Amino acid sequence: MPQANPTRQANRMPRRVDGVDAARGLALIGMFVAHVAPVVASVEVTQLLSIAEERPRLLFALTAGIGLGFISGGAAPITEGRDTLRRQIAIRAVILIVLGFLIWALLNPLVFIILDVYGVAFLIMLPLLFLRPWVALALGVGLVVIAPGLAELGARTEFVQAVRQTPVKFLSDWVVGGAYPVIVWVPVMLIGLALARLDLARARVLAAAALIGSLAAAVFLPIAASMPGPEVVSEASWSVPLHESIMTVGNVGVCVVVVAALVAVTALARPPVRRVARTLLSPIIAMGAMPLSIYTIHLVVIAGAKRTENGVVTDDSWPLLIGLVVGSMVFAWLWRRYVGRGPLEQVLRWASGRDRADAATAPEAR
Repeated sequence: MPQANPTRQANRMPRRVDGVDAARGLALIGMFVAHVAPVVASVEVTQLLSIAEERPRLLFALTAGIGLGFISGGAAPITEGRDTLRRQIAIRAVILIVLGFLIWALLNPLVFIILDVYGVAFLIMLPLLFLRPWVALALGVGLVVIAPGLAELGARTEFVQAVRQTPVKFLSDWVVGGAYPVIVWVPVMLIGLALARLDLARARVLAAAALIGSLAAAVFLPIAASMPGPEVVSEASWSVPLHESIMTVGNVGVCVVVVAALVAVTALARPPVRRVARTLLSPIIAMGAMPLSIYTIHLVVIAGAKRTENGVVTDDSWPLLIGLVVGSMVFAWLWRRYVGRGPLEQVLRWASGRDRADAATAPEAR
């Protein structure tokens, strides 16, 4: 086996990457806002809250791809035990799919559930896991440009509409029709995988990612904002799928910038800056280190908060939103400090056989 580059080896990220966990924690908070923030009269506040509608989903997908890159060796992909690793990821994916269905059947929260789609996306990523970084990046970027528009067009077809009226409507939701279609998630995960392979420990990689992400956001988001939305034009108009693709490219750019900035400030900045950043972000980092636990607990909470107002079933509430954010931070910070890995993360690790894996040759997932 060829020897690893000593410079590259020295720059390898630690077992947990606080910046990536912080980004995932921010995605969780954004999801809380999207799920339970009440409707407000202020246009400015509404526009601010609308940020949480799409970007947290994409940030989840991006960090999921980065996590797959880390678990498979990061910038130095593992060469031994690949089949074992794929089997472990597949087991996790199946568990996530089952858990998603159980939550839907038992709790039926008033939100789309990401767990089953997450699992399906992981299964699709298995044969793509060891693509060369530039191939993964090119494939991911190319598909991000066209996939959102294709998903929008696919969701309008008579076939998809017919499937959505049957008990297997989840199949169409997985692919194109739901809030988290894998046709969009997988390309974003490929971009995250490529970032992990290119090595997030390298300042040059972070700088390039931040620059390209900033350009994508600066160019495509204003274009998307200037286009008429579906509430103005016909749903059959070609501009709706085009708007979806342009908006997604810009939002992915924002997500890349967020990850690059958080990794830079928590890992590559001067020691005093790193210490301050990690301290201030520690509750959010703790949330992002146990996303499955925090996400599942939040579904239980909002399912229990359902009520009927003026004949409409809702769970929206400012006290609930504040309670979810603050409660999740406190719980995650205390659990991580005094217990360690998140409760459901530990169960998932045990069930997939990761506890029996050699940590030296297969670093744990982020």
